[in-house]
Amino acid sequence: MTAKSGKWLRFRVVSILVLFFVLYVALVSRAFQLQVISGETLGKLADRQHKKSLTLYPERRFIFDRNGQKLAATIMADSVYVDPSSVEDRRKVSSKLSSILGVKRQKIAGALSNQGSFRWVARQISPVRAERIRTLKLKGVHLVQEPKRFYPHREMACHVLGFAGLDSTGLDGLESKYDEYLKGVPKKVVWGRDARGHKIYLSDDSGSAMDDRSRSLFLTIDSRIQYIVESQLREAIERTGAKGGSVIVMDPRTGEVLAMANEPLFNPNAFSIYAADTRRNRAVTDCFDPGSVFKPFVTAAALEEGLVTETDIFDCENGSYRVGNRVIHDAQNEKFQELSLPEIIKHSSNIGSIKIAERLGKEKLYYYITKFGFGSKTGVDLPGESSGILRDPEDWTDVDFATIAFGQGVSVTAIQLVTAMSAIANDGVMMKPHLVRCMVDKKGKVVREFEPVVVRRVISPETSHRITSILTDVVEGEGGTGVNARIVNLSVAGKTGTSQKFDFDLGRYSAKRVEASFIGFFPAEDPQMVILVILDEPETHRWGGAAAAPVFKKVSEQILRCSNKSMELREVAADEDSGKVRIIQASIVTQTIYHGTEVDESVIPDFEGMSIREVLRISQNRGIDVKIAGNGWAVSQNPAPGVRIEENQPCYVLLDRGA
Repeated sequence: MTAKSGKWLRFRVVSILVLFFVLYVALVSRAFQLQVISGETLGKLADRQHKKSLTLYPERRFIFDRNGQKLAATIMADSVYVDPSSVEDRRKVSSKLSSILGVKRQKIAGALSNQGSFRWVARQISPVRAERIRTLKLKGVHLVQEPKRFYPHREMACHVLGFAGLDSTGLDGLESKYDEYLKGVPKKVVWGRDARGHKIYLSDDSGSAMDDRSRSLFLTIDSRIQYIVESQLREAIERTGAKGGSVIVMDPRTGEVLAMANEPLFNPNAFSIYAADTRRNRAVTDCFDPGSVFKPFVTAAALEEGLVTETDIFDCENGSYRVGNRVIHDAQNEKFQELSLPEIIKHSSNIGSIKIAERLGKEKLYYYITKFGFGSKTGVDLPGESSGILRDPEDWTDVDFATIAFGQGVSVTAIQLVTAMSAIANDGVMMKPHLVRCMVDKKGKVVREFEPVVVRRVISPETSHRITSILTDVVEGEGGTGVNARIVNLSVAGKTGTSQKFDFDLGRYSAKRVEASFIGFFPAEDPQMVILVILDEPETHRWGGAAAAPVFKKVSEQILRCSNKSMELREVAADEDSGKVRIIQASIVTQTIYHGTEVDESVIPDFEGMSIREVLRISQNRGIDVKIAGNGWAVSQNPAPGVRIEENQPCYVLLDRGA
């Protein structure tokens, strides 16, 4: 080998070594970049390509009424999804799924044409459809169970409950307000593929340990009272031709809402087919001019300030009173001369109410209006509450001041009105309205209680009793506007109202479109329930005394009929310093069957006052052959309560809806 060829050989060896070194460095650098610098990003990309996950939402917890009646539950329903990469005959699959699900074939074909391994086709289908799909055993078509919200009583308390969507999220009402407690923590199903493309299911229990935080709700709502309210409101709307209406029943001692209803109703099981306007809880969201039901609050303020007495006489100007550039008249062309303070409220004189307000003055009137809660939210545990409309008194003209005195020019909500009247009924102490009594965990243990909360003292007990006496005369006295709310052998205090609605097209109050209302409480000497009735634009019986007062009467009578064995007789003391209520003494006179207490199941139960659902449920549990006649609530039965149950012996139960 020559020296020249040796040099060439060494050069080639060195070149090859250098090349290998460069390649080694390049490979190490690339590996470092892939594994260290970009490792996390590329790992996620690989997981995305080879692993798929499906979020499964947990069962929402229950919502019960105050007596344990189930108002919202969860059932498991099948949902259909496809894995487009596994479907062999897309036309066949599209055709068969379309015929079973009632979904357009083009939509299913579109899902199958997509890339990837997961596409929803239909959510929460019926068991019949699910079984038909299951028996076909179509490759690439899968069923998975999801929780579906179910409302067993359909429309009952729909605006209070609200509804939940497909992803188990509360969208309105209490379902939305308490969503974080009802919903729980979602879980995931994760799967990958082996070398042959077969699915390998992996588990991902992330969040499952936290699932115990979910809670069921027990409400203040009494489903029996709710049923009465909804039935009577519907009948009133049919009778008067009203566009809609609202009714609220509240315990003035605690602020518990016993019933809240709006018309029209909707079925939360199929909420998507209803317009948003129908689903709105008008009792909380909508504000309106209250009209004459506002007069008791003006009078209570004047009494509290010592500016008027029951013996004072007011000149009611023979039905016409000029304020600024406007002449104000009493309703229905009444021409009152001189009226005492109680007579002004009894006959609902607009001019008399203005004269009372004039003694207060703008600042004092505004002070008490706000003290009664108007112009601000009550804090009720429902979404979408409106604060109403109350302008600063500096912006009031003389006409504004005069019209506010009889309930025009100020806008309020139904929940504000019933809360304010409850303060009068509760010795002058205002309670915060609420709809949830407590939360329980999965084992039924109470984990949180919502105790009654005192908002503030509005008026003194003495003023409360004086205004209650005046309001009692509105109903019980001869010639009072609230005579249609009278209940035999029970004292009722209340006030009628008929307010004109503002016509925004004409820029003035309408002469034809009105809100007819009545608000009252009973027994007047020891108030246990406050009831507000509002009818929107009744075509007949347009006055509050003719349209709304009879609804109050019927609702009250039916509540008394079905509750006379389940009324809580409580002595309640308001602790204004702590903002809470102490129950001094509680004695419950009730049907043990209704509250689930231990009873002798070998005898016929006492069905009186129960709804048809309760009669059927209890008779089925006892093995009683019950025969039902009529509608409404049980008023009589044969055999009598306590008789030993005999085999094959029927029990006849008569139901009646009351007067």
